Amino acid sequence: MNTKATIVIPVWNGAAWLAACLDALAAQSFRDFAVIVVDNGSTDNSRALVARHAPQAPQAALIAWERNRGFAAAVNAGIRASRTEYVALLNVDTSPRPDWLANLVQVMDKSASDVGALASKMLSMADPAVIDDCGDSLSWQGAAAKRGHGRSAAEFERGEEIFSPCAGAALYRKSFLDELGGFDERFFAYLEDVDLGLRGRLRGYRYLFVPSAEVLHQGHGSGLPQARYVRLITRNRILLLLKNLPVRLLIRHAASLLYGQIYFFIAYRRPLAALAGYFSVLPVLPHIVRERRAIQKNLKLTLAQVEHLLTPTMNEPRLRELARRWWRG
Repeated sequence: MNTKATIVIPVWNGAAWLAACLDALAAQSFRDFAVIVVDNGSTDNSRALVARHAPQAPQAALIAWERNRGFAAAVNAGIRASRTEYVALLNVDTSPRPDWLANLVQVMDKSASDVGALASKMLSMADPAVIDDCGDSLSWQGAAAKRGHGRSAAEFERGEEIFSPCAGAALYRKSFLDELGGFDERFFAYLEDVDLGLRGRLRGYRYLFVPSAEVLHQGHGSGLPQARYVRLITRNRILLLLKNLPVRLLIRHAASLLYGQIYFFIAYRRPLAALAGYFSVLPVLPHIVRERRAIQKNLKLTLAQVEHLLTPTMNEPRLRELARRWWRG
């Protein structure tokens, strides 16, 4: 493997942001990387933009599909096509700072082999002084939250261990991704990075936050309609918890998990979509059972260690505000 890293960018109708993203990659101080854009059946001119920017983006390649197969499938295709030591995932609606990749690679090169991935410092594109995401957390209510979201970027200047990186701007060891089997394509979109992160933690891997690896992030660049989002994230939340967590801990925290489901049902204000999400768990139950067996077989942590991976309470201010609005009518 001659090239050090591959940057995989999944795209679905992301022409409005793709050119700026590719321009930012062309300006990277670290040059030993390739780019793979995976087009998920876009109907805009995303593919034409890749061809237009190919001379500026080193070793750029395009994987084009005729239909949207989801975020997880798209990044897996890019990962399989990668022949490098590291794989970086980057959302189309991002603009990495010039030293973004250099700083990630430098930290990963110096990290122990049990560090499977690194999280970037994702800043709000509307206000770069504000954090969008510094890694993800997961609570015993089933809430996946953006670490630091909405807070001052100055508060996050220290590198530290985190629960899991956001796949919108993260660097992974290719060997880590291969060992874990990549992202679970049953998720389609949403929480697939938290699932991968949790599976890795259960195998004994760690993740670090790199504050010098800054990325501007627009947010919701190629998002799905609200009703479909609620259906998918409702289903995926249950899939994430049932698939990964030991039965004894699911029983111990049953009250918190039930509270979380009721909370989200109210907060999203899409009861039919949420109900559709609950029912859509049924077809994937065989998949959950198969995956549970493999995950528990390879578990490297004690029950106490697994329990402490998740936070006891939710830290999701956006959902709390939605719930308050619901109760006010």
